[in-house]
Amino acid sequence: MGFRNRKIAIPALAALLLFSSVGIASADPPLQEAHPPIHMKNNGATPTYKNGFSPAQIKKAYGMDKLEAKYTGENQTIAIVDAYGSPTIENDLQVFNTQFGLPAASLTIAYPQGKPKKPDAGWALETSLDVEWAHALAPKAKILLVVAKSAALTDLIDAIDYATLNGAQVVSNSWGGSEFSSEAMYDAHFQHAGVVYVASSGDDGAGMSWPASSPHVLSVGGTTLKTGPDGSYVSESGWSGSGGGVSAYEARPAYENNWSGIVGTHRGGPDVAWNADPNSGVAVYDSTQLNGQKGWFQVGGTSFGAPCWAALIALANNGRSSSLTSATAIASLYTLAGLTASPGYNGNYQDIVSGNNGTFNAQAGFDLVTGIGTPQAQALIPALSISP
Repeated sequence: MGFRNRKIAIPALAALLLFSSVGIASADPPLQEAHPPIHMKNNGATPTYKNGFSPAQIKKAYGMDKLEAKYTGENQTIAIVDAYGSPTIENDLQVFNTQFGLPAASLTIAYPQGKPKKPDAGWALETSLDVEWAHALAPKAKILLVVAKSAALTDLIDAIDYATLNGAQVVSNSWGGSEFSSEAMYDAHFQHAGVVYVASSGDDGAGMSWPASSPHVLSVGGTTLKTGPDGSYVSESGWSGSGGGVSAYEARPAYENNWSGIVGTHRGGPDVAWNADPNSGVAVYDSTQLNGQKGWFQVGGTSFGAPCWAALIALANNGRSSSLTSATAIASLYTLAGLTASPGYNGNYQDIVSGNNGTFNAQAGFDLVTGIGTPQAQALIPALSISP
C-alpha cells in the first residue's frame, strides 16, 4: 500500500478550506493517490462461496452470535467511502445476501463529485467487501456508499465530508497511504459529534498510514484467525502485513498514555485488530472482472477490518442514548481494555501475543501490530454501549 507520487488535479481544495474548522491555507494537500489495502487468495479456477469464512463463522469467532437481539445496527447509518465504486454493487450485494441468508439491505449510493468516468476493478472488489460485510455484521443498519470520483486524496476527503453531512454515525475508510507533514491540519475532518471514523492500518507491514494515523480515527490492524471444526475461536496471531508503528507527525493522544507498547511522544497504531490474512480470508461476491476472475473471491487485508469495526460501533450505538463520537469511542475502547493485568482485558478483548509485522512484535497488552487486540464482542459491545 502507499500513495503513488504523481501529480493530480486538486478540484476540492476550496471545499476543504470551507468545511474544515482549522485553516489549511499554509499547506496544499499532497499530490498523491490512495490505495485500498486488500489481498486475495487464489483458490483455483472455480472459487465458490465456500472459499473463505462466512458471516456466521466470523460472528461466532468474535462472539457476535452471543449478543442480545437488540444489537442489529437499527437506526444507524454506516457510510462506506471508496474511490470509483462498483457498477455491479447492488446486484452483488443481493447475491451475497441470498447465499448467506441475510436480510435485504438498505443501500444508498452517492456520487457527490459525479460518477467516475470508468470503473476500477480493484476498487470494485474493495467496494463489495466493505458493503457486504458491513451489512452482514450490522444487518439493520443503513449503508451509505459514498463514491469518490478518483483515488485523489482531496476527492476521498470530500467523500468523508459528504458522509458526515448526510447522516452517517460511522464512516469506514478501507484505504490509506503514506503519512505527510501537513496531515494534522486535516484532523478536523474527523472531529464531529455523533460520528466515529474508522480506517485500515495498511497491508505493507511496519509503518503508519494516513488517515489511520490520525488520533481521531480508529485504526484497525490485522491478524491471522484460526477456528475449530465447529467455527469456534481457537487463536490469533499478528499478521505479517499489518500496518503499525509510531506516527512521524501526529502527537500521542491521552488515551494511549500508560501503555508500555508505545515509546515516545507521537501516536502509535493500530488501535485494534481484526482478521486480515488472506489465507484466513472471507467470502466476497463481486461480478466486476478482476485478473480474469469474477464471482466469489476469498479476500483479506486490513480492508476487511475497517467495515467490520464500523459495524461494531453501529451495534454499540443501539444501546446508547446518543451516538458515539470518535474521541469518546477510541478512548472508551482503550479504557475497556484496561492494562494487561486487568480482568477486563481478557473479558472484552483477545490479547494477541504472537506474530510480527516485520519490525514490531505482538506482545501482552498494546503492541504496534495489533493494538489492544481483537474484540470479544459479547462483552465489548454491551460495555461500549454504556461507556461515557
